[in-house]
Amino acid sequence: MGTILELNIDHDVIKKAEIYAKRTKKTINQLIEDYLLSITLTKKNDENQLGPITSQLVGIIQLDNDIDYKSLLVEALMEKQAWLRYFSIQTLF
Repeated sequence: MGTILELNIDHDVIKKAEIYAKRTKKTINQLIEDYLLSITLTKKNDENQLGPITSQLVGIIQLDNDIDYKSLLVEALMEKQAWLRYFSIQTLF
């Protein structure tokens, strides 16, 4: 047996939820319970939670350990700024 929970939700949101529930063949109670379960599931490293796409991409590229990431970032930002300056000068003439 579940616990009764009273919610105050905007009427338009409820109507949209009813349409979605009907389309997915679930009740609004099931939708809310599924949502609450999904946001409360604990993962191994709770503080390092990644999105689903990022989680799939982690580890697919192997890089050398001696790469200086800060210098690569500085170089990329400087190149980006150079391009931005180039295009802004071009639009002046």
